[in-house]
Amino acid sequence: MDTWAFSIDLDRCIGCRACVAACAAGNELAPGTTFVAVSDVVRRRGEGLWGSFAHHRCFHCGEAACVEVCPTGALSKWKGLTAVAAERCSGCGYCVDACPFHVPQVRDGEVSKCVACVDQVTQGEPPWCQRTCPNQAIRFGPRETVLAEARARVQQLSGRHPRAQVYGETQLGGLGLLLVVLDRPDVVGLPERPTSPPLLQAWQRAVKPGALGLSTVAALTMGAAFWVARRQHAQEHASPDDEGAAAPRAPPPGTPGGGP
Repeated sequence: MDTWAFSIDLDRCIGCRACVAACAAGNELAPGTTFVAVSDVVRRRGEGLWGSFAHHRCFHCGEAACVEVCPTGALSKWKGLTAVAAERCSGCGYCVDACPFHVPQVRDGEVSKCVACVDQVTQGEPPWCQRTCPNQAIRFGPRETVLAEARARVQQLSGRHPRAQVYGETQLGGLGLLLVVLDRPDVVGLPERPTSPPLLQAWQRAVKPGALGLSTVAALTMGAAFWVARRQHAQEHASPDDEGAAAPRAPPPGTPGGGP
């Protein structure tokens, strides 16, 4: 089975934010809602300034904490991407606290994050962000191919950027968003060794089993209530033969035995 991945080459990114606009328009996002954010990074280097861009968006973690803590299945893995089924979301916010990159948000009672353009990908179309990138900084395809391209770019950049590297190759089980960064990851706001937060460990050890237990109790309660309601309904519509002989009714007046 193919595993899909994005890559972003920060040497090619010009910070135009076309990906931000394309994502919002293609996914018909409400005003003020974004799945992608691009910000400027400027650092002093020697006697001059050095600049790059930081991309804040879903990293589609191989070991996705948001998927692990989601109690309804609104977040799931699909061919390496972290997909969203918003109609299943309960708005609990567990994913918000679990994500080591602080990506998911809850808006209007539903999780809000990159949906990986699954509808487009399943139709053989590239994601909206890649379509509009004017400098081909964003790539999408089988992860092995995208990773090989990113490694090759690092080799090309090593002369100008000795600390260039591929971010996401191994972190959290291998990310579905690989970044060609030109310096240490923390320069563009990324943790060098992202880890699952303590919340996830607590969820796996206590909360999730408890939630499953509550779900089982709820299911049994609903089943019992349905059985009682069904039996009551059957009794209300039962025939005399089903319930025994009905009480005799007085014959109407004017009939034999019915009085004067």
